Amino acid sequence: MNPNLSRLHPYPFEKLAQLKAGVVPPEHLSAISLGIGEPKHPSPEFVKQVIANNLHRLANYPTTGGIPELRQAISDWATRRFRLNPGTLSAEHHIVPVNGTREGIFSFVQAAVDASGPAKVVSPNPFYQIYEGAAFLAGATPHYLPCDASNGFIPDFDAVPDHVWKECQILFLCSPGNPSGAVIPRDVLTRVLELADRHDFIVASDECYSELYPDENNPPEGLLQTCAALGRDDYARCVVFHSLSKRSNLPGLRSGFVAGDARILKEFLRYRTYHGCAMPVHNQLASIAAWNDEDHVRENRAAYRAKFNAVVPMLKEVMDVDFPGAGFYLWPQTPMSDETFALELSARQNVHVLPGRYLSRTIDGYNPGENRVRMALVAPLEECVEAAERIVRFVKDY
Repeated sequence: MNPNLSRLHPYPFEKLAQLKAGVVPPEHLSAISLGIGEPKHPSPEFVKQVIANNLHRLANYPTTGGIPELRQAISDWATRRFRLNPGTLSAEHHIVPVNGTREGIFSFVQAAVDASGPAKVVSPNPFYQIYEGAAFLAGATPHYLPCDASNGFIPDFDAVPDHVWKECQILFLCSPGNPSGAVIPRDVLTRVLELADRHDFIVASDECYSELYPDENNPPEGLLQTCAALGRDDYARCVVFHSLSKRSNLPGLRSGFVAGDARILKEFLRYRTYHGCAMPVHNQLASIAAWNDEDHVRENRAAYRAKFNAVVPMLKEVMDVDFPGAGFYLWPQTPMSDETFALELSARQNVHVLPGRYLSRTIDGYNPGENRVRMALVAPLEECVEAAERIVRFVKDY
């Protein structure tokens, strides 16, 4: 077996299951899960209808690069959303459909890392665990950049030593951030691009939460948008990952895309022809319908906005918590150890959250996720409000 498999850490939810082993919550309280970031809003009916109308396409092998109509729909959406110069993000050369961002991120690292010499994959800390696992299995070494309240939960890229950048092959960004919801501004993205040019590494921006934002007139900036503003219409050294999972409440569709530098994506597509991960044709057709519609996305944002507006003021009574820049997570400080908080909240109130340390690594004795928990406001509004009431009661009573 691949010896790098032994380097993989248990997934956060495995750790959570071990933590709560043997816990028996009160029978009179129904379980409310705020731990897993799985959207619970209804999937759009018109998308499901497209799938139903095209089940005969099960008889067709899908192509690795996707049908031209899907790539064009993605190109049109990204150009509109991120104010790209028309024609610069071509459907033919700058877009590769993937089966969700998890699969896309993992496979991209396998294709992009050259492990014949020193190779680092740099990521925020806390982070989406796929960044780390993909790095290990590609033969690279992860390097973690702490994100905490002192830096607005955005890495201090200027504090990274040159010797790290020298070995960096991929820098992962996550904006809006998981778990903090922090949005990286244009000046910081510009600085990242300067570093990538100087040290010749790929900037891989995970933007799967980009469409969940509170202000309809102020959507988060994306990496390609910064490129366009700087006149970098070739998107050199840049790739972005997007998905329909959060935007359109379609996590089971497994549909997303990678877009950016045509030179990089040409080689990535070549890798994928062997990887065997083409998206089924009926899913591609459903994805076209989703990317072409914004009404359901605005409704989705409104539903999350209502939950944040209801829950945050309640939790502020007992916790250090605030509205995120975007996304559907809260990242509050806990009045006790994050593991104790998660364990006792489960045992006493049957509300389930994820300890922050499970999303982070301890580096030089410091774990930026300690004494925080991640709460995903994915449940219906009434359940989120009830969960907040139970959390307030728990903190006051504990």
